[in-house]
Amino acid sequence: MDRFIILSGCSGGGKSMLLEALKRRGYHTVEEPGRRIVVKELEGDGSALPWVDAPAFARRAIATSLMDREEAAAFPGPVFFDRGLIDAASALEHMTGEPALASLGQLHRYNKDVFLTPPWPEIYVGDRERRHDFSAAVEEYERLTAAYPTLDYETHVLPKVSVEERADFVLSVLGLS
Repeated sequence: MDRFIILSGCSGGGKSMLLEALKRRGYHTVEEPGRRIVVKELEGDGSALPWVDAPAFARRAIATSLMDREEAAAFPGPVFFDRGLIDAASALEHMTGEPALASLGQLHRYNKDVFLTPPWPEIYVGDRERRHDFSAAVEEYERLTAAYPTLDYETHVLPKVSVEERADFVLSVLGLS
């Protein structure tokens, strides 16, 4: 869907901060499925955690991303997603070899412009929900920078500037500024 815009890239690269800046500017936003899943799983006795059962986590992220898309269809105008279906399908395919990326990626399209946060060690911080190290985040980034173009998306690497300048950059590329 042309008005669904993905913010992807390196874990810990500033996607959530950028999403919040876009929300403050009045745009509809959808928080990262993975973080929501981890929080919910940690509240209970869930095992669909990336460090416990990564394939189950990726499958849950796919299901959550599909629900997010359905719900976002009710929002008018552009909707910004902190990660989404392509990220989850790429992870599942990487872990299991299941050919999820091509089928899901073609069936459920987003805006052709995808914005990637590059590895930025100066701002990377692990936390309760992000337990992997920076090298794992860089590996994920490299996988995603390869995956999006195979699905005919145009990737834009976000500059390492302030969050407000990043928001300006995104909106400028999309012709929304």
